[in-house]
Amino acid sequence: MRARVPAAAVAAVLLAAGTPVPAAAAVPAAAPVSTAPCPKLPAPGVTRPPRPTPPPALPEQQVVGGEGLATSGLVVPPAAPAPPPVTATSWLVADLDTGAVLGGCGPHEYGTPASVQKLLLAATMLPRLDPKRVATVTRPDLDIEPGSSAVGLVEGGRYPVETVWLGLLLQSGNDAANLLARLGAGSAAAGVREMNAEARRLGALQTHAVTPSGLDGPGQFTSAYDLALIARSCFADPTFRRYALTERTQIPAQPTLRRPGFQIQNENQLIHRYPGALGGKTGFTELARHTYVGAAERDGRRLVVTLLGAEARPVRGWEQGARLLDWGFGLPRDASVGRLVDPGELTAAAGSPAPPSAPAAVAPAAAGRAAGGDPSWLGGAVIGGVAGLVGALAVLVAVRRRRRATRRVRRRVAWD
Repeated sequence: MRARVPAAAVAAVLLAAGTPVPAAAAVPAAAPVSTAPCPKLPAPGVTRPPRPTPPPALPEQQVVGGEGLATSGLVVPPAAPAPPPVTATSWLVADLDTGAVLGGCGPHEYGTPASVQKLLLAATMLPRLDPKRVATVTRPDLDIEPGSSAVGLVEGGRYPVETVWLGLLLQSGNDAANLLARLGAGSAAAGVREMNAEARRLGALQTHAVTPSGLDGPGQFTSAYDLALIARSCFADPTFRRYALTERTQIPAQPTLRRPGFQIQNENQLIHRYPGALGGKTGFTELARHTYVGAAERDGRRLVVTLLGAEARPVRGWEQGARLLDWGFGLPRDASVGRLVDPGELTAAAGSPAPPSAPAAVAPAAAGRAAGGDPSWLGGAVIGGVAGLVGALAVLVAVRRRRRATRRVRRRVAWD
């Protein structure tokens, strides 16, 4: 289990280094919490591909939402019943309305998003696009990894933006993601830049997108905590809530292209099988494994669950999410181990829109490979301006733990 660094110590080192103090350092700790290994559900017969090497874990990011969340293990309120075992490598349950974090497993551990990244696209572009606008599909919009999920948009086809959103959220269309990113920012690449800016605004400092769809790419990452921030922003939008609960829709015919219309269904089984479901998003790639975000309401209380790195056997991802939602609804309404920060809170406190890790410096060539769904994660993010900070923090940790040597943060992060 990782040694935790007090927020006050983080703030002191940042100030000594002349670095703006992010609000994370000022977030008060929640009530005392217990930590233990996360309960795991065995996944027999499953061989996971090698996990990518994450970027350096920066302490000021790991205490966003409270010091109790800075653990790679389980964090739950005192005297809370044990959460159900799951195959996910990390997860979090939070209250959508109060922002209280009810519990989690490695809330700030890095993971690969897969298609739950489409929620960040929605949080970024939904407010910008007129749902009644009719968009024309171009060839670059259809540049997705062969065999990956798609709605079935056709080049030259004309579709209402609302229909494209439904194709994104119901069918996880990567073609729809490219189109929406282009419509909202002028190009898919510009759309990704806007997504990363939105992640920083929301306080999702561990999130970095390189594709609008979540197709694997070098330097792409997120965390269970960050996904909860993004999901909270999405569910605050009534249009998103309506889309997320839509069970099916019709993709219109394209008569001039001799393409018939067809129907698509919502792939998120939570809305079909879980009472009070509000919707969410599924995701899967060979590298990310199964990822999931789901929300539900019970007795006037709205909770969200996020999972990364899950397996579909012996229990599917959405079912693991449902079990964690049940666990969360069983906790007292005042239960908390931390909180979800408010949009703009961290950047306002730091006095700068840039995240501490500056992960956006992914090489353009690597981002280009990511647009085609490169699953290798070769390449990396150039990390600047943190070597001295982490060295000073290592001294503090060494004093507390006596066995931790001074670490040096490499300026280039290699992704497996």
